[in-house]
Amino acid sequence: MSNCIFCKIVAKQIPSSVVYEDEEFLAFKDINPAAPVHFLIIPKQHVETLAQTTPEHAGMLGRMLALTPKLAQEQGCGLTQDIDGNVSGGYKTLINTGPDGGQEVYHLHLHVIGGPQPWRGQR
Repeated sequence: MSNCIFCKIVAKQIPSSVVYEDEEFLAFKDINPAAPVHFLIIPKQHVETLAQTTPEHAGMLGRMLALTPKLAQEQGCGLTQDIDGNVSGGYKTLINTGPDGGQEVYHLHLHVIGGPQPWRGQR
């Protein structure tokens, strides 16, 4: 798609802070992060929304989700467990779909959001 900003990022026509790339996916830091760790995973194939996926996209969607924990860990928001078994860390995944779902760029993308969030207060 010639007017798609994410397709232009995939084509290296627009710079981005790449955190991962393979033949199928590109992951890069969000330019307007909502947390200390905030990156996007996008398929290089242009698919406008999650609503437009079909059963033929199941493999791609599964691989995109399976890639998420690895990249989250590398970016510093994976789950960790201390010697006493206490779990810390973590992240949120989000796919906005359509205008009412808050989608701003019409190229399927998965937000990974995490890291220390001091504004949330003590738990």
